[in-house]
Amino acid sequence: MNLNIKAREENTYDAIVVGTGISGGWSAKELTENGLETLVLERGRDVKHIDDYPTATLDPWELPPNDQVPYEERKHYEKQLRTGYTIRESTKHWWIRDTDQPYEERKRFDWIRGYHVGGRSIMWGRHSYRLSPMDFEANAREGIAVDWPIRYEDLEPWYSHVEKFAGICGEALGLPQLPDSEFLPPMELNCVEEALRESMAETFDRVLTTGRVANLTRSHQGRGSCMYRNLCSRGCPYGAYFSSNASTLPAAERTGNMTLRPHSIVNSVMYDEETGKATGVRVVDAESGEMYEYYARIIFLNASTVNSTSILMNSTSDRFPDGMGNDSGELGHNMMDHHFRVGANGEMDGFEDRYYYGRRPNGFYIPRFRNINGNDRDYLRGFGYQGSASREGWHRGVRELAIGSELKNLVSTPGKWTLGMTAFGEMLPDHSNRMWLNHDETDKWGQPTVVFDVEFKENEYKMREDMKNDAAEMLEAAGMKNVSTYDDAGGPGLGIHEMGTARMGRDPQTSVLGEWNQIHTVPNVFITDGSCMTSAACQNPSLTYMALSARAANYAAEQIKKGDL
Repeated sequence: MNLNIKAREENTYDAIVVGTGISGGWSAKELTENGLETLVLERGRDVKHIDDYPTATLDPWELPPNDQVPYEERKHYEKQLRTGYTIRESTKHWWIRDTDQPYEERKRFDWIRGYHVGGRSIMWGRHSYRLSPMDFEANAREGIAVDWPIRYEDLEPWYSHVEKFAGICGEALGLPQLPDSEFLPPMELNCVEEALRESMAETFDRVLTTGRVANLTRSHQGRGSCMYRNLCSRGCPYGAYFSSNASTLPAAERTGNMTLRPHSIVNSVMYDEETGKATGVRVVDAESGEMYEYYARIIFLNASTVNSTSILMNSTSDRFPDGMGNDSGELGHNMMDHHFRVGANGEMDGFEDRYYYGRRPNGFYIPRFRNINGNDRDYLRGFGYQGSASREGWHRGVRELAIGSELKNLVSTPGKWTLGMTAFGEMLPDHSNRMWLNHDETDKWGQPTVVFDVEFKENEYKMREDMKNDAAEMLEAAGMKNVSTYDDAGGPGLGIHEMGTARMGRDPQTSVLGEWNQIHTVPNVFITDGSCMTSAACQNPSLTYMALSARAANYAAEQIKKGDL
């Protein structure tokens, strides 16, 4: 008995954070800097900044031909390979093997996962945009799903807070649909991108800007500036883009208040019927298979959208037979992603005397321009574009199968200027798009697997017509030649922006979380990853997860100091 009491004391903290990705890193940083002894749990292996980026400085000739994974090994990555870019010999160690952690698709769903300390913050696209006042009001204005319980003004100071620490480069535009951030100097557009920008402004009164990305254009917060290697997906030894490993977790560690435990798969959240609060979490050690219990006054679930929701669904009790906090019946529903892979490409003549140096890890961004002032289309919401222009290089000599002097000429002469862009469109929340647990099918650690039943609906498909045609129209207006369009939606999940399965809302009868990201009925459990999103907007969402995490963590710390949690 005494041993049990001692074990409980040793396993008790002020706070527990589940997950170390974009949102988990921020929760850990803010809680520890508020003086809270915090246990940070990560289901995957540890990854030390710099030491554990094994391919970060390898050259192409140090990797297998074309960086390809051997055919016999590809069978382990059936779902992860659907992106077409994630599984390379230089990056495969960041992604899970589907054969170890299967899931079921009632309809195609591309669940792209990376489990290790830092999570997908190591491999993310780094595009960082604020949501706008319009985005927080759209559901209420249009009668879609439920209203956000907060407005842009509630999150604005927290956007500034995280941007000043993370480092976001970009240019201020003063657009109401894309609020400006706290910017580092922007990366430059190249000559063809500038030409498209001028044409769009003159012909359509639309804006093109350099991408707002979490790459440092000058030294910042002790991290080095970007070297323009464009090898971000391997991990950056200079810390020149924002990741948990380079930024938030080291900050949390410096406080002396963080205990990091990798190989810790959270099975469920424990609940006390008498107090109406959570008491801690049950953890499966991924290496030994043993179960442990850890206790804390507050718990932050930042395990990513699907995994945080899975933990809640697996946290059943007499009070919550259908999953913790699921009085509304909305837990697992309203799954969203961004739909993309639709746009246009073209060739540009007239800039043959222009070139560029370096490998900019960025491109351009075209902010949303549809349905800004009322709806004038046959669909709701809108989309933005991401793209870039470049000159063809020596690779075309291979494609042309040239030999001799012809090959020599091809590899020593820059090719054509080409430009491509793809749209990212908003997906509406819909109750029928959902996930749930299958307790009969378990993974190698005995945990229930996930079933997805998610699809794009009519609104998304109507929007895609504009996403394709508007792109072609803008390229043709700029004088581009051989403009072609494409539209390959793939499955939801392919954008790797899963959202919405434990949404925020004003009413406990229709939502899981309240205005401070607390479960309505379990106030010491906070969720600030993508599962909390009430709508998706069309902007990349990670910056919003950061701001929501910082806001909720500081609120939780204040409540503890007041004795209210």
